[in-house]
Amino acid sequence: MLATITMRKASDAEEIARLILQSHAERRVFALHGELGAGKTTLIKGFCAALGVADRTSSPSFAIVNEYRRDTDEPLYHFDLYRLRDANELDGIGFEEYVDSGAYCFIEWPELAEGLRPSDTVHLLLEASPTGGRTITITTRK
Repeated sequence: MLATITMRKASDAEEIARLILQSHAERRVFALHGELGAGKTTLIKGFCAALGVADRTSSPSFAIVNEYRRDTDEPLYHFDLYRLRDANELDGIGFEEYVDSGAYCFIEWPELAEGLRPSDTVHLLLEASPTGGRTITITTRK
């Protein structure tokens, strides 16, 4: 499946996240690809809002993973793998347990986790446009 959505401004992130979640209701792992500044963290904040996270959200650049609680008290995990050097570091944080937990997992810089993500991961490629918006290309392999 391939689809493209345009996010014209950051305030559209929650609505776009809601649409993506609705169209992939059975999926729990989302891999966000894109250059620095492409809008990955902004979209994840939109996902958190759409899923009922009341806590302040931020990129876990130094912590690698942030855990948030949804209004249903279910956990939601936000990974930022940018600072990791190799896949062995993912073992140290229990990455596979997180993505196999059934909880929502949103992964920035997911390339390092190739082979460790579930086969039904939803891939979101974010690209900045010259007008300031973002193009989000959604692909699934299953």
